[in-house]
Amino acid sequence: MRYFVAFSYNGAAYHGWQYQPNAISVQEVLETAFTTLLKKDISLMGAGRTDAGVHAKEMYAHFDCDKILEIDGLVRRLNAFLPDDIAVQRITEVVTDAHARFHATERTYEYWVTQTKDPFVTETTHYVRRSLDIDKMNQAAAILLGRQDFECFSKSKTDVNTYLCDVKKAHWEQKDGKFVFTITADRFLRNMVRAIVGTLLDVGTGKKSIADVHTILASKSRAEAGTSVPAKALYLIEVLYPNTIIK
Repeated sequence: MRYFVAFSYNGAAYHGWQYQPNAISVQEVLETAFTTLLKKDISLMGAGRTDAGVHAKEMYAHFDCDKILEIDGLVRRLNAFLPDDIAVQRITEVVTDAHARFHATERTYEYWVTQTKDPFVTETTHYVRRSLDIDKMNQAAAILLGRQDFECFSKSKTDVNTYLCDVKKAHWEQKDGKFVFTITADRFLRNMVRAIVGTLLDVGTGKKSIADVHTILASKSRAEAGTSVPAKALYLIEVLYPNTIIK
């Protein structure tokens, strides 16, 4: 049988989602929990990778095993076994060819910026001292909409077949005293969101103009875009799938 597991995590203590040979990852901790409780080797295929320090409010992975008779009981036992910074929300039986990565149709991230120095949110937000022009940042963000080449925002030497992504939403809003950037796309390149946010913050502080964003995209050069902002303020908040994968 194939199952999807929905879970969340605070990424501060982990070297990203994907298994790393010399560092602890969310995948390793989750696989250990499943393997221990189900008493058989369980491999998880995630919806995508997140960088070291990035958080996920909603993440999915699929795995194969024999029929699970007490799914709710397994969820409770997993949450008792897992550390406090990882939580399982639900496990759902899906069709046998459902794939957590390839069947995802949209992914949404948020990035949290604060302009107030606050020791109680320093580990989960990015503090920017200079004043920000949210109107200019939103005008610049609108340039990112649609299907286009985002190589300029991709980590160098990334092994991908294409740099094309279809960005369906990209905007800033003020929420609970913070500037929150939300971006939705069919796929994301490595480091893409953090490089985009760094570039838009440059527009917000006046370091770059709105027109510069057009130039940066056309250049396809990572060196032209802004500095990548810290991972600690980035959150994967939603992954969407077609209803047809549910069994």
